[in-house]
Amino acid sequence: MRFDSALGSAEGLLKGEYGAPRRFIASLLIQEDPEITDLVRRQEPGNLAEIEKIIRELKNHSEGPVEYQQAIRRRGQAARIAAGAVLPNRVDENFGHRFDFILMNPLSGGLVLALILYFGIYQFVGVLGAGVAVDFLEDTVFGKILNPRMVGFFAKTVPWAPLRDLFTGEYGVLTLGLRYAVSLILPIVTFFFLVFSVIEDTGYLPRLAMLLDRIFKRIGLSGRAVIPMVLGFGCATMATLVTRTLPTRRERLIATLLLSLAVPCSAQLGVILAILAGRPKAMMVWAGVVGFVFLAVGSLAARILPGQKPSFYMELPPLRLPQLGNVLIKTYSRVRWYFLEVLPLFLLVSVLIWAGQLTGLFDRVIGALRAPVAWIGLPSEAAKVFLFGFFRRDYGAAGLYDLEKAGALDGRQLVVACVALTLFLPCVAQFLINIKERGWKTGIAISLFILCFAFGTAVLVNAGLTGLGVSL
Repeated sequence: MRFDSALGSAEGLLKGEYGAPRRFIASLLIQEDPEITDLVRRQEPGNLAEIEKIIRELKNHSEGPVEYQQAIRRRGQAARIAAGAVLPNRVDENFGHRFDFILMNPLSGGLVLALILYFGIYQFVGVLGAGVAVDFLEDTVFGKILNPRMVGFFAKTVPWAPLRDLFTGEYGVLTLGLRYAVSLILPIVTFFFLVFSVIEDTGYLPRLAMLLDRIFKRIGLSGRAVIPMVLGFGCATMATLVTRTLPTRRERLIATLLLSLAVPCSAQLGVILAILAGRPKAMMVWAGVVGFVFLAVGSLAARILPGQKPSFYMELPPLRLPQLGNVLIKTYSRVRWYFLEVLPLFLLVSVLIWAGQLTGLFDRVIGALRAPVAWIGLPSEAAKVFLFGFFRRDYGAAGLYDLEKAGALDGRQLVVACVALTLFLPCVAQFLINIKERGWKTGIAISLFILCFAFGTAVLVNAGLTGLGVSL
């Protein structure tokens, strides 16, 4: 059975109203989209059974993956439309092909990627965004201007001390929640999304997917997983939703595990880069440990989890210079979405911590965390950082930033804390999305594994650095 014939037969069997063309619904059914399959099962289960027979017959007689046939069919249709609407390209295509080879060759492409990571992420996001911009907002705008005025205003107008603490105390809504959101998170995510928008607008991401496909296959993924992984450096919660684009349940599960474990969000990454910026050895150790964990856990998951090995194909759009308007619009929309999401959460976390302090619950939780924190060689003050990190990964990183500014951690402790916090539990939002996407059993199992693995890895890193007498 040919693909077009199967598609027509499936379309003819559909009788329900879905708010979209039946041919489109039939195409998604053939690709075994879980949401569309459940929708059709609810509306017309008898017809779905017949359609599933057609899908099985198509697979049995197909020379390759059904998704590949669908992609070839769409490419042919797109080429026919373009031929009738687009003037011939007079640009030398050989130049584009040669540049594609440079970007996708393991040696030259790896060098290009290293340059992008160094100048785009480390220098632009880490040094300029998380360093210069954050220091100005943190030390000058909030430290010298806003915080003293807010504290003075509430000291004069609010006589009840607990209510003053809610707004301007150590964990106050204004002095901590608002400060973290505006002075730490906002500049870092702005700089990150600006870099990401430039990279995206050039057409580099599909070439990065091709470059990393061979490595990703070793961890049970394909180059297609580059998209959610790169998005994870912006927001892992959003990236977990994007794992729906991966074709198999096995790939979606591995990607969810790795996003929850070893992919820091932009704000967390930026703060860690700012903390370790003056310690190149410490940064190399942290990056090496997290990178090794990413590859080792992915490889182990690929060996354990059942399922077929991933296949990969992708249309390569032409390379182009990024357009300023596109970059600014995409950056603005992403930063606006992220900030509107993160600001209420940061303020809510401050209220929860305030309530926890009043009831004593906060101190009891911190007390329970002091033991595992001591196991990894950190002072008891670091316990609150991990509690913050469960509410929001970036919130925990901001708490670590405060400890580093106060001089409470030496070089070894900073590395151990950064490793543990990077690998620590996903934030509440990502935890809930994991449960929604993968089911509550899998979501909880992933979190329990990560909790044990994060502290276990930190124990080994601390013991290794201490035993070797490494100075960082």
